[in-house]
Amino acid sequence: MNAVRPVAVKLDQDTRDRLKRLADAKDRSTHWMLREAVSQFVEREEKREAFRQAGLQAWQEYQATGKHVTHDEADAWLARLEAGEDAAAPECHN
Repeated sequence: MNAVRPVAVKLDQDTRDRLKRLADAKDRSTHWMLREAVSQFVEREEKREAFRQAGLQAWQEYQATGKHVTHDEADAWLARLEAGEDAAAPECHN
C-alpha cells in the first residue's frame, strides 16, 4: 500500500472561495474536491502524453519507412465505418 502524504498548494482567495462553494453544493469537502481535481488532471494528462508519444512514434516510423495512407484513403475508410460497414483499414504504402 502506498503511503498517503500531504502536499501544500497555495491558492488565491477567489479560487478558494469558488472551491468552497462547489464543495458545499456537492456536499463534499474541499479536500475531496482537490483530490478529485488532481486525480482527473493526472489521468487526462497521462492520456494526452500517451497520445503525443504515439504521434511521435508514428512520425518516426513514417520517416524511417515512408509508408503512409493518403487523406483521401483515410477519409473514404472513415466514411465506410461511419456508414456502418465493417471496413478494414487501408494498407500503408510508399
